[in-house]
Order: sequence, then structure tokens, then C-alpha cells
Amino acid sequence: MPTLLVVFAFACGREQEDWPLHGRTPAEQRYSPLADIDEHNVAKLGLAWSYATGTNRGLEATPIVADGVMYATGSWSVVFALDARTGRELWRYDPKVSGEAGARACCDVVNRGVAVDRGRVFVGALDGRLIALDAETGAPLWEVATTDPALPYTITGAPRIVKGKVVIGNGGADVGVRGYVSAYDAQTGALAWRFYTVPGDPAQPPESPALAKALPTWQGGEWWKVGGGGTVWDSLAWDAELDLLYVGTGNGGPWTPRLRSSGDNLYLSSILALRPDTGELVWHYQTTPGDQWDYTATQHMILAELEIGGRARRVLLQAPKNGFFYVLDRATGELISAAPYVPVTWAERVDLASGRPIVAPAARYGAQAVALQPGPVGGHNWQPMSFSPGTGLVYIPALEMPFAFRDDPNFVFRPTRMNTGIDPLAGGLSMASFAQRAEGERSPSGGGRTVSALVAWDPVRQREAWRVEHPHVANGGTLATAGNLVFQGTGRATLAAYRASDGERLFEAKTGTGVVAPPITYRVGGEQYVAVLAGFGGGLALASADPPPDVLASGNAGHVLAWKLGGTAALPEPAPWQPAPLPALDEPLDPQRTARGEATYARHCSGCHGPAAIGGGTLPDLRRSSPAVYEDLGNILISGSRLARGMPRFDFMAAADVADVRAYLLSRRAELTAQH
Repeated sequence: MPTLLVVFAFACGREQEDWPLHGRTPAEQRYSPLADIDEHNVAKLGLAWSYATGTNRGLEATPIVADGVMYATGSWSVVFALDARTGRELWRYDPKVSGEAGARACCDVVNRGVAVDRGRVFVGALDGRLIALDAETGAPLWEVATTDPALPYTITGAPRIVKGKVVIGNGGADVGVRGYVSAYDAQTGALAWRFYTVPGDPAQPPESPALAKALPTWQGGEWWKVGGGGTVWDSLAWDAELDLLYVGTGNGGPWTPRLRSSGDNLYLSSILALRPDTGELVWHYQTTPGDQWDYTATQHMILAELEIGGRARRVLLQAPKNGFFYVLDRATGELISAAPYVPVTWAERVDLASGRPIVAPAARYGAQAVALQPGPVGGHNWQPMSFSPGTGLVYIPALEMPFAFRDDPNFVFRPTRMNTGIDPLAGGLSMASFAQRAEGERSPSGGGRTVSALVAWDPVRQREAWRVEHPHVANGGTLATAGNLVFQGTGRATLAAYRASDGERLFEAKTGTGVVAPPITYRVGGEQYVAVLAGFGGGLALASADPPPDVLASGNAGHVLAWKLGGTAALPEPAPWQPAPLPALDEPLDPQRTARGEATYARHCSGCHGPAAIGGGTLPDLRRSSPAVYEDLGNILISGSRLARGMPRFDFMAAADVADVRAYLLSRRAELTAQH
């Protein structure tokens, strides 16, 4: 279909009722013109149907709805098609991702959804494959390996279809890879082009003129041996009129420049505008030059038309991790404005003349720990924001959480393991403390309070219009509708609707378990539905040390949930849950061994099993492990006996390291037992 016809199709007809693309339209506004459900009747919403995904890991997908069929993904990249009116399963496809791929993933075995085009469904699997399925039957049509299976790449992002090509990125910057984005022919799976986001070995010719331009910004170091980072693990958007594909790039790997390279390090933490036919770079804007804080620019990008300074501007809007809200001219990449949407201490401001942040002198950490805001989970992470043309506001799932950065003097690069280069004990203090404090309390690692919020942001005036704060740090993506509504789920197992103009809560429903995914809306059979995937997970959930009660009570059983006006379906009741008894394990512990085990645990285990060994509710809480687990810890950690279940192998550990970790876990178990 020609470009202009594609654009026209979104302005009329069936596409008004469907949710045919990841952000509903190529502009990724996540705004629906449907208004059958509005601010006056939204309180009458009732559950229409539910579908059990059969998972208990994180669910992050945006469902696609086309011609009455919903397509979505669950944990481990499983794809399912449902009747959008009833929730009845039409087909299910399991790509059979190995547990080893799960062991490589930094932030859970999640997937953010599919793309649907011309009778085909496209999914990026966690192990790096891009797979095309028949939309009617789910039968595989073709698959290609988009990454080198010998390297620790993963895919969690949703592909996009642009001009007959499937565009897909990948993740792994924290583990040790070099970022790129690729485009494949949608009919055959043949590679059309690939754009590397950071230079490779400078002894080899650069792959593009853009990389030749970037190379001088990598000053010293041997970054190509440790990856370099810059992965394209989430956000993409397309402007058909300008014929530009916008790509958000990730953080440096390792984080600290001492282990990577000094200089601006293009194109880390940048927004790139590429020609979708060739992958040629047209312009770039770097939000965080020389990034050393994991301040990715992979967060959701929105294309909009705004009146700024008395004239209409075609703009790109982004609220990346670094805490500043950016308004760019999307034709040229010119910075129009930037302002903090959450507390920011790493930089004083963004200089509008140069487009560069004025970095605070103390922000470039070294041997001393520095507490900064935002932390590495960002002021805003992958959860999509939305934009309402009716209110002119952007609705951001925002987070305020300080973090203590310190260079790790004992860093050793280990392939397939986390290689951030920061001291895990300093960062672990931040993560372990935030979830155990009352809202508004000061962090012992420095900085301000920890809170998540739905923030309504005025992108023209660059100021907050209103906010709603949540009792749990994990919150979901947002949806804006023509009914003057904003929908958002939370980690506390609810979905709520707010009046888009002033933030008054008009509706709230229980979801059974935590919600981090974004809601959508669609109309089928003459009725409007609102749907979301409920399943707690993702990087923050794994490392939060703050399991919501509903997540524990439900066993984090995942569901797709859909509401409509007057719906009468019942939310599935979880089985009664009681924590397993903790038999006493009376064993003398060596304090020195326990202290060493705490450091080893913080370095290698806390990212998945929680700081201070407090589980986040999705993976096992190791304080509650059975005695058999403690006795078999050597096989689990060194031999990889649970690799098939996604538990990494730490074959570099010695038996003494395992004994230290065991001692630490037993000490934490004893503390938990004493509390009961």
C-alpha cells in the first residue's frame, strides 16, 4: 500500500475501531478517537472477559487488535490470538526459547508485543530470532536469526512494519554487546539493511559514514572488546510524510567510561532519524553525551503537531530516563525545549543553544559513591506514555528514585553476565532501601523520596499540569482517549481511569496481579472495550524487594483482561495462598563468610532475586528456599543445573564463593524466621 494510503487508512474506517499498531498509529501517540466510554459513564465499566496466559512472569505487551482478533505475547515470547469480543483463544504459538536465553536477559523474560501486516504476525523472540506467523492459523512462515547466538543479545521489544520492512532492535548493553537496528523484508525475511549505533574495532573500516563521524567521539579505551552498548531495545516511530524512522538508542556498556571510552560516545543515549529504505542517518540528537548513568533514550517517542512560539511545529516528544522532557523538531533534530519532569540532580539544566546538558560537577562518580536522581531505572522507563490532542497533555508513567553510583574497583568482565562496571554494594543500598521506606522518607543513600506517579505534562509550557501518586513504584503504561480519559495500571493490581483534563480518578478495578503493561481500547460488535495484560515483572519488579500482596496472593498468574460498559464477568479468583513454613536451620555461621557472601550476592544475584535477598514476587525469594536448595547450591550456581529454567550458570565461581553465598542466604533466612 503506498505511503499516503497508509496514512489515510488511519484517518477513517476500520482502523478507528481497531488498535492496529504498537502505538495505534505510526506517530505512537497511544490515543484513541473512540468515545463510547467517556468521563461520564466510565464508572459503569465491568469486566467483559479474561484469558489466562498460563504464565507467572512479567507481561509487558501491547495487544494488537485487527478485524476482531487480538494478538499479544506473553512471557518467553509466546504469541496468542484471541477473539477480541470474547477472549476465546484462536491459536497459540510457542517459539520454544531456551532457558539459556532467559539467563542472558537483564530484565525478565518479557516481550512487548507483535506487529501485524498483510495477514502475517511478526514477533521478536528473546533468543534473537525474528519470526513471521500466519495471522489466521499461527503457523510459522519464516524465521531469521537477527543476532549472533554466541553473543548475549536478547529481544524484548516489539517489531514495527515500515514500508514493507520489519524493523527490529535488540538488548544486552549491560551484559556486553554492540547495538544495532535491522530491517528485514516482510515477505521473505531477507535482511534489507542494518545500522550499527556505536563504532566497532577502529582497526576495521567503519560500516557507515555515520560511524566514521562517531569514531572521534570515542576517545581511548577498547570499548569494542566489551560491547560498547547503544542497543535499540524498545522505542521506534515513523513519520510517513518526512519519510523518517526514529530510533531510540541505549546506554553505554559498561556504564563507567573508565572501562569503555571517554568522550561523547556517539550514538549512545540518542535519538536517530534514519531513512527507512536504506538505514541512512539523516540527523541525530544525543540526550546524554558520554552516558555513565544508564540514561537510555530508548523510551517511548511520540510524534505530534504543536503550536509553539506562535507557529505550528512538527515535533518529536520524549521523556527518557535522564529526567528531562525533550521537544525536538522532527524534521531537523533541532532542540526546541527541555525541562525536568522529575527531580534531576545529575545535571543543572539543558543548554538550549548547544543542546547539551550542563552536568553537575559531582555527577561524574569515581571511587566515592554519589547519590543522584534519577537512578538507572529512570524518571521514565519502557512503560509507554500517551498524548491527547484534546488536552494537549502527555501522560507519563514517572518514577522518582535516587541511586548511589560508584565505580567498581574490582570489576572483571565476564561474558554473558552483568558488566555495568559500577559497585553493586553502593547500588544495592539504594535498591534495598527504597521499597522498605514509607512514602516521602529520605533515602539512606542520599537524595529525595521514592514515589511513582502518573504525571500529566504540558509539552508547550514544559510544566506539570497535574499528577497522581501511587503507593507502589511499579506502574504501567498509559492510554488516552477522546472520552477525556487516561487509563493506567499499577503494581498494586489495579487499572484506573482518570479525567484527562484534571486527573480526577473516575474508575478503578482490581486486576488480580500487578500491571506494568499499557492498556489499549478498541470497538468490536458495536461495543468499546478497554484491555490490558496483567502480570507483574520486568527489571524493576525483579530487583524491587517490594512484592505487592496481590502478586504473592495470586502467584502472579497472568491474564488478559477486557472491560466494557455493563460487563458482568468475574475476575478469576486466585487459590488461597499461604507462605511456605520456614523450618529452622540451626547452623553456626561465620560472620566473615557471611559478609563475603553478601558482596558476592549483591554482585551476581540481587538483580533477579532482589537486594538483601528479598524477592520481588516473581522469582523465588531465596530466604524461603527449601533445605535441598541450599545443599545443592553448588550445582545450581556452578554447574548450571537449572539453566533450562532460566537460572544462569556462574562457572567462574569457586566452591568457597558458593559457601559464602550460602552463609549469607542462611543469615537472611534466620533474620526472617526471627521476625515470625
